[in-house]
Amino acid sequence: MRARSDTIAAIATPRGRGGIGIVRVAGRDLAALIEGVVGRVPAPRVATLTTFHDAAGHPLDQGIALHFPAPHSYTGDDVLELHGHGGRAVLDALLARCLELGARLADPGEFTERAFLNGRIDLAQAEGVADLIDAATTTAARAAARSLTGEFSASVTEVRDALIELRAYVEATLDFPEDDVDFVRAHDARGRLAALRARLDAILARARAGARLREGLAIVLVGRPNVGKSSLLNRLVREDAAIVTEVPGTTRDTVERQVEIAGIPISVVDTAGLRDSDDVVEKIGIARTWDAVASADLALVLVDAREAADALAAGDAAIVAGLDPALPRLVVHNKADLARLPAGATRRDGIAHVTLSALTGEGIDLLEREVLAIAGASVAAEDAFLARERHLEALREAASGLDAAARHLDTKPPPLELFAEELRRAHDALSTITGAFTPDDLIGAIFARFCIGK
Repeated sequence: MRARSDTIAAIATPRGRGGIGIVRVAGRDLAALIEGVVGRVPAPRVATLTTFHDAAGHPLDQGIALHFPAPHSYTGDDVLELHGHGGRAVLDALLARCLELGARLADPGEFTERAFLNGRIDLAQAEGVADLIDAATTTAARAAARSLTGEFSASVTEVRDALIELRAYVEATLDFPEDDVDFVRAHDARGRLAALRARLDAILARARAGARLREGLAIVLVGRPNVGKSSLLNRLVREDAAIVTEVPGTTRDTVERQVEIAGIPISVVDTAGLRDSDDVVEKIGIARTWDAVASADLALVLVDAREAADALAAGDAAIVAGLDPALPRLVVHNKADLARLPAGATRRDGIAHVTLSALTGEGIDLLEREVLAIAGASVAAEDAFLARERHLEALREAASGLDAAARHLDTKPPPLELFAEELRRAHDALSTITGAFTPDDLIGAIFARFCIGK
């Protein structure tokens, strides 16, 4: 971690040719640097039209200077933004001038890191900044905005504060055992724990839904040749992404396209038909099919609705049996139009089955609904927190601590020291989400993934 007293500078807009480009500077006292570039310190938070100069006083560009004095700025330090023209040479010259005047090039995410270290935002909000920039869908962007504005942090903090209150009661009981207070009954420990667990479960559900928004879902289409995998891909992505013919084995390689379902970014991979073959090229395609299956989150096993009624055909059953038991799967009975079957969704032996027609589109809505259910999108995407895996781990750890604490209350008499320790474990886990308790190495790893200039 660099010194927080340094003055840092970076180009805050993407590289390339554009109408506007921004150079951002942050530090403890920017008066000398501002005068060296602008000539005078502009009024705080007022967009000031000015000319930017080099060391010899020659004009580099004309644009807008914005000065945000500490502590009322993004980072909590003095911040200067130079809004000029978006040419690469112009921005490089402006950045070089700032470096001449004593700034150093900012590390990735260092502006946001300083905002966190200076108490302007917490760690979950800081991660929300990066997630908002990287959001692949409008729904994901809205979820990231909820984290950025502090909604996620506030929900976690409410649970943590209630946990602190409960910890205070048990610590007081441990400090004054001579009072002989029945802690469990006097402070409704079981009721408080149950309420905390319910609130934590609600946050965890919203976080899981948000994690899916952030990470997306990888779906692989598998099945024997000519069961309609390519037709289904085209129907899902609403374009002719894959070649469709009546000739079995048309698809020899994987074809991948992106689609959004209920705000969740989904990668759909069409694959070569699975069958015994002596064709060298087809065998390579089949090998790539299994590679795609190995990296998928969900397998859609396509079968011909004309062949599969109550039980799968032998070849289809062999494909299902060949899947990793841990890989979720959904059996799609395609060509319902040719089989003269209505679209529908059922469940057999714990596996979802959907009957549809990729040709006509009948039943596609049922398939999308089942996919979302398997993806764990039980919480409306519009209500989700765009959580990261570390957030989910922390929430699960907190839930584990609360569960262990509840088990201690079932012991007669309850071991209050162990009860208190489990509450502390849950408290520490929640604190890592907002950064109230976070190792320095984790902070460094988080901000290293940000773009330079943010």
